Amino acid sequence: MSNYTHTESFNEEATLKMAEYNREILKIIGENPDREGLLKTPERVAKSMQYLTRGYCQNPDEIMLSAIFNEDHNEMIIVKDIELYSLCEHHILPFFGKAHIAYIPSGKIVGLSKIPRVVDAYSRRLQVQERLTTDILECIQRTLNPIGVAVVIEAQHMCMQMRGVQKQNSVTTTSSFKGAFEKQETRNEFIKLLSSKLH
Repeated sequence: MSNYTHTESFNEEATLKMAEYNREILKIIGENPDREGLLKTPERVAKSMQYLTRGYCQNPDEIMLSAIFNEDHNEMIIVKDIELYSLCEHHILPFFGKAHIAYIPSGKIVGLSKIPRVVDAYSRRLQVQERLTTDILECIQRTLNPIGVAVVIEAQHMCMQMRGVQKQNSVTTTSSFKGAFEKQETRNEFIKLLSSKLH
């Protein structure tokens, strides 16, 4: 017999309120919320939405500031292929992909795990990819004050694949550059390192 227990915490009041609305939505689309397969669906969806938008309860600046260290290093640092999952604010459908982030320190570095955590904190909200890209860049710039920051996001949007134009292979790329990365030479180095297979 398994001793496995799965625990997650949710706002009980929010769960109950959202579950009521979800039940009504099921009725509106022509379903029967009282049939066996849907009995717990309103509550499951309520908890799922809280999980998928948990970034609203996280402070990205605090995440960054929790692990900043003095270090005399002024070369480019890149964290690439950071998986991200978000919800499009226009249709509340998922978009997902990878973020590639670089910065050039000015006397301070951040613990490497904090950059993916910042990506999560911003992506686990209702978003558009363009703003997500800028949010991440501005957080790193604000908290670390580096010589330069670069953020590139590549993502697939289910609102384009499941509905609307239904283009299954489309990928959207957004980028934002600050400081030293606004110079073509530095930007080219970043792009070259992104495309290389060093690992």
